[in-house]
Amino acid sequence: MTQARPRKIVFGLLPWPERQAIGEALRTETVGGLVLLAAAIVALVWANSPWSAAYESIRDFHFGIPALGLDLSVGHWTSDGLLAVFFLVAGIELKRELVLGELRTPATAALPVIAAVCGMAVPATLYVITASAGGGSLDGWAVPMATDIAFALAVLAVISTHLPAALRAFLLTLAVVDDLGAILIIAVFFTGDLNLWALAGAFAGLVLFSALQRFRVRGWWWYVPLGVAIWALMYTSGVHATVAGVAMGLILRTTRDQGEDRSPGARVSHLVHPFSAGVAVPLFALFAAGVGISGAALAKVFTDPEPLAVYVGLVVGKILGVFLGTYLAARFTRARLNPELAWADVFGLAVLAGIGFTVALLLGELSFNDPALTEHVKAAVLLASLTAAAVAAVLLRARNRVYKRLYEEEERDEDADGIPDVYQTQTTDDGR
Repeated sequence: MTQARPRKIVFGLLPWPERQAIGEALRTETVGGLVLLAAAIVALVWANSPWSAAYESIRDFHFGIPALGLDLSVGHWTSDGLLAVFFLVAGIELKRELVLGELRTPATAALPVIAAVCGMAVPATLYVITASAGGGSLDGWAVPMATDIAFALAVLAVISTHLPAALRAFLLTLAVVDDLGAILIIAVFFTGDLNLWALAGAFAGLVLFSALQRFRVRGWWWYVPLGVAIWALMYTSGVHATVAGVAMGLILRTTRDQGEDRSPGARVSHLVHPFSAGVAVPLFALFAAGVGISGAALAKVFTDPEPLAVYVGLVVGKILGVFLGTYLAARFTRARLNPELAWADVFGLAVLAGIGFTVALLLGELSFNDPALTEHVKAAVLLASLTAAAVAAVLLRARNRVYKRLYEEEERDEDADGIPDVYQTQTTDDGR
């Protein structure tokens, strides 16, 4: 008689190489998240201060190259330009996950992918139901779909939790799949009138970019000018320029050749990720989060159908989608939860996923043509993210004693060889 295969443990010990790669990404995102949080606070204070006119003047100031169709406002440059850098990093991380990480096999990908898909579908559905019930526009259905990993990690840093590496890794993978969903939605549903010549030029640039990678051509002087040209052509084509960033990220090689210390994707991420997390995304937040927060403006969040639908989608939809998706995926794959954790921990993580700051603000800008409605939707995103952060803080702090014990066990290195002892005394759930 053959012995039954042991059931996979959900949120068990990560393989050591995966733990190292994710640890570096999470450290950068945590620091960037704190800067992002500061930028959002500055934007809100500035936009609601006596100097709000100066804020609007700077945000709406235009500069660029008019002959190339690139005469954009400061706010526009941050959303179309700097966020392309953010999506470049997201594309690299997605490629790494697909080739080396949790998404490389159906067995390991099932849990985060099902959780992420449910975490996008349920908020969008609740938006449509809520907006329809109030007679509002359905154009904002995509706004509550995204999770902001940087903001979520900043909340974890502020409340000083010791969340185990597996839970943090799950949150990162969830956000990566969310980002892929967001970029597909932007590419498909928010493309303007197409300039086919410019689009063909952008695709030709991407083919050349791929050929340079294939033939192992090195040197930033090849890639930086080409990347800028691809971005400009993508913007001119009518496709949102951030698509260029994620496309180049997916093209970059994430496996090492013999003799290489790091793959091209890892090198680019190491250089660009700090700029993306510490400069690009905070500057976008600075000029996107400056909305009016008077009593009347906040009341609109709960009285107007569109902002209310966004709030319900993020606060209720994300929780239901991520938690139920994770629970059903575990049951469907006959996996069992790490005995050191409880489903209450997964619920707290699902609440944290309701923080939908950066990409939600971007989708809010793209979804509505009415400036006043856009401001109210942004206010809903901010209020929903604050609500999710506060509830998650209470839930996760209540379990912090358990997290701290697990964290210390994972980090203990008594022989000081740079590898935690737990990796030298036992294997992970899949034998690695």
